[in-house]
Amino acid sequence: MIPWLEPDDPLPDTHDALGPQSDAPGLLAAGRDLSPARLTEAYRRGIFPWFSEGQPVLWWTTDPRMVLPVSAFKLSRSLRKTIQKFRRTPACEVRVDHAFSQVMAACAHTPREGQDGTWIVPDMCTAYAHWHAQGKVHSFETWVDGQLVGGLYGVGLGRMFFGESMFAHRTDASKIALAALVCFCRAHDITVIDCQQQTAHLASLGARPWPRERFEAHLRDVVDLPPVGTWAYDDTLWSYLDAPSGAPRP
Repeated sequence: MIPWLEPDDPLPDTHDALGPQSDAPGLLAAGRDLSPARLTEAYRRGIFPWFSEGQPVLWWTTDPRMVLPVSAFKLSRSLRKTIQKFRRTPACEVRVDHAFSQVMAACAHTPREGQDGTWIVPDMCTAYAHWHAQGKVHSFETWVDGQLVGGLYGVGLGRMFFGESMFAHRTDASKIALAALVCFCRAHDITVIDCQQQTAHLASLGARPWPRERFEAHLRDVVDLPPVGTWAYDDTLWSYLDAPSGAPRP
């Protein structure tokens, strides 16, 4: 049995999550509260909500945890060429937080790898919109000819970015947004992007599984660091694309 949380109840210790032999490994608790305060409490400890329409809010902490160290981002030759062409085209640009609600709505219509339906239910959209209004949730967006063609969104706490979901309406549009996020993270001393769950697609981009304890130890080191001052993107940040150490290539 997992505990039911009332609004004032703290989230349980992550070691109390259901184990690998259960039907729901990583499930920690259930409740109704999706307030910014509850979300902040959860993400600081590596806990995230994931549930379907008609279910209560289910809180998870996966072990292992899929993460993308920004120094390990795999930039394929084809994606490099795509980004070079994208940068040379005046009608193409990356924007941050310009159309957050559109990004989240598009992600809601893009099932996760290996899943049929969406987990970004209306309650999630409302909750993250409120958190976005507080400056904690951000979207990286790929724009072509004034149209939003791809992007991603996630949570920024301290010097940590928790990736949530991405979408593409054109080939490689979400990968361009991810590459821009990697550059932004390198420029702002964010060394790890949380990916939550293991997928072959994320692994192909350089993501890897970390034991839960290692992931939580990293969070303790970074979530209380001074936050990023301005969430914005400009063309100079592309200089970090080939600089896995965090310093732009001269």
